Amino acid sequence: MSTPTLQTYYREKVVPGLQAKHAYKNVHQIPRLEKIVVTSCMGKHPDRKQAVEDAVNEIAKITGQKPSVTFARKSVANFKVREGEPLGARVTLRGTRMWEFLDRFINVTAPNIRDFRGLPYKSFDGNGNYAIGISDQSIFPEIELDQIKRQIGFDIIFVTSAPTDDEGRDLLRALGVPMREPKKAEETQTANA
Repeated sequence: MSTPTLQTYYREKVVPGLQAKHAYKNVHQIPRLEKIVVTSCMGKHPDRKQAVEDAVNEIAKITGQKPSVTFARKSVANFKVREGEPLGARVTLRGTRMWEFLDRFINVTAPNIRDFRGLPYKSFDGNGNYAIGISDQSIFPEIELDQIKRQIGFDIIFVTSAPTDDEGRDLLRALGVPMREPKKAEETQTANA
């Protein structure tokens, strides 16, 4: 099995660049991408069971890996949810599939987003992990437009080993994730904080 192109690029270009920029003394301090988690929740659909099956099929096409179904942990009458009822689907990508998915996402999928000017700059969680929401599955080239039964949204979470948001941002930018530049007001706020 061959090594994905993006993984080779990470080892040859990104690792030395990050080590020089942040002056890491140990190779194991250099941030790396640990996993990518793709989730979808079908809680609002009236035909929830069929919607979950559709989400499982769509995520399987997009990621190349069959997702697991998530279930409700407890009953909530106001939301018409019973304990044990299927609510969504999620898949965790690691290794070769993770690198191939990231490569396709950066080069093919992200530019297909309508009015695309880059991904949000501030979608980090404080620990170097990056999360974005995709409102429609039609931007993925693996999905056939005439086969779409319903609009399904996804959350994509890039889990990194970076201890801070800035290091995680540097890692993802070095890998080629297209992020918007922060506005001047945001820069002054982050400088003051």
